[in-house]
Amino acid sequence: MYAEERQQAIATLIGHRGRVSVAELAEQYKVTTETVRRDLAALDRLGVIRRVHGGAVGSGVLTTFEPGTAERDSTRAAEKDRIAELAQRYLPRAGGSVLFDAGTTTVRVAGAVPVDADLVAVTNSLPVAARLTGFAGVRLHLLGGRVRGVTQAAVGAETLRLLGELRVDVAFVGTNALTARHGLSTPDPEEAAVKRAMIAAADRVVVVADASKIGREDFVRFGSSGEIDVLVTDTGIPATAHAELVAAGIEVVLA
Repeated sequence: MYAEERQQAIATLIGHRGRVSVAELAEQYKVTTETVRRDLAALDRLGVIRRVHGGAVGSGVLTTFEPGTAERDSTRAAEKDRIAELAQRYLPRAGGSVLFDAGTTTVRVAGAVPVDADLVAVTNSLPVAARLTGFAGVRLHLLGGRVRGVTQAAVGAETLRLLGELRVDVAFVGTNALTARHGLSTPDPEEAAVKRAMIAAADRVVVVADASKIGREDFVRFGSSGEIDVLVTDTGIPATAHAELVAAGIEVVLA
């Protein structure tokens, strides 16, 4: 394979996965790590990718752009449905308490809750609240605050104050990005602050995120990999990222 062909293949792979490591590329293309670094430097100069410590990310990965709920809901829908079904095993026992973060995957987790569930549920998400309203056994608490249109989630000082007074058994948390090194991250600082407070309020943190979020890093970090108890994702997760997250002590469950 000529250098130009290899670089094009690398650019395509990064565009698909979001992030790859130097070691992974060297093994895949049977070249030295120095050759890979030269390829990445060339692609970085062209603006095709962005070099980061130990590898590279897509040129648009480190961004403050945040797609709307409708756009995200239709992306990887089948994977999110499988994740939601599998996440039910982490619901607290009858009479327990659970926090539902905002997000298209957490909405699905809420929608998959058994109709006879006996739970105290707390959320800052209007769509999650709408899903749980008709459940007779669910005592639903909707957190107040300013509602962000892009995520339909309450954020701000009032939301944080209420979360600061809570202690729950389990929090189902969504994320825009996750790596073992950088942890959990999202584009918006206010959204990040709420997610951070949810993690602090929970005895157990279950992150629900499809594989397209894994290996990405976004603008604001809201939690370290050490704060995650369980990650429920899909089988599309890159092997390197999977191994790194497991090494970080996270129970990684594939739907």
